[in-house]
Amino acid sequence: MSDELQLPRAARVFISFVALLRSNGFAVAPEQTTAFLAAIELLGPRSLEHIRQAGLATLAPPPERRATYDRLFDVHFRGSEAIERAEGEDEETVRLQEEGRGGDEPPLADEANESGLAAARAEALVERRFAQGATSDALRLLAREAPARLPRRRGHRRMRARRGPFADLRRTLRDSVRNDGEVLRLGRLRRRARPRKMLLLIDVSGSMKARTEENMKLAHALLQAAHGAEVFTFGTRLTRVTRALRLKRREQALNAAAHLVSDWDGGTRIGDALQAFLAVPRFGGYARGAAVVIVSDGLERGDVSTLRDAVAKLSRRAWRVSWLTPLATAAGFQPQTEALIAIQRFVDDLVDGGSSAAIVAHLLSLGTRRAA
Repeated sequence: MSDELQLPRAARVFISFVALLRSNGFAVAPEQTTAFLAAIELLGPRSLEHIRQAGLATLAPPPERRATYDRLFDVHFRGSEAIERAEGEDEETVRLQEEGRGGDEPPLADEANESGLAAARAEALVERRFAQGATSDALRLLAREAPARLPRRRGHRRMRARRGPFADLRRTLRDSVRNDGEVLRLGRLRRRARPRKMLLLIDVSGSMKARTEENMKLAHALLQAAHGAEVFTFGTRLTRVTRALRLKRREQALNAAAHLVSDWDGGTRIGDALQAFLAVPRFGGYARGAAVVIVSDGLERGDVSTLRDAVAKLSRRAWRVSWLTPLATAAGFQPQTEALIAIQRFVDDLVDGGSSAAIVAHLLSLGTRRAA
């Protein structure tokens, strides 16, 4: 019989929280874990807030990562209430309700669109679970190549260069002092390249249900590789899921996003969702100068003119707008649906979005393109 000390069952949840912090980049020493357990024992505890404060006092998360600590704490200890709106921050979810009488209950998801092969207008509120699975080759390629191949822009700061449009007078004068006042070479400067903002808008309506899980996994991989990226989902509602998908572990990030989004596999009102996105100044600012990627089949059941106007406004703010649809299965694709025909002249790319490999290939190609 083993004489090893068995961990009390009540302590396992606290030990696993420390492991979660470590997996998300927090440096926690074994002595801090012991102090954390001792603090909890001393406090009682009487509430989750006592546990949170014990962790802050003993695990000592850096001040600049306090918000991440709070998110991980909520994910671990609160479950379905994991991602809460920060104090003083604007509402993260913009709900889009149907006009008319508000007394009708929304249909169940299966009643609204059981097959997922057609677009529906009715709102269906449903909770979704994501299965655990291996990382695909396309997602590994994105994680590996994204830092070098995602689009970049010229920043305002300058850096030394062998050739450049600006003269480096400071370096030139410094070198001239070493050469008795003679200028042997004129130093040059060029603008430093910075990552361009990325905005990913994912259609989670019933007609896209076959691709929803893979698209969310791809969004998580993109956020891990590009820190300036933003991700929204839309169907009958618009939901910002960036904060949830920032979590390092994919399973926890997807579960957190699943609790945020309530219109999985429901109706399709793309135009209303995009108009709501543009109506919130903070959200609309994410698109300014960004590479905007919309993953949707474009099977709109709302007013096509609303969608057209929204995409036109978005194209004026963005650096480049790409619409990725599973309907574009062949080269030289020509849209057949009324919605895609209406927005075609406002987008820079209308290409295949029917697989993770196709989406990743397009994202990595944006670094070599210019706005049309």
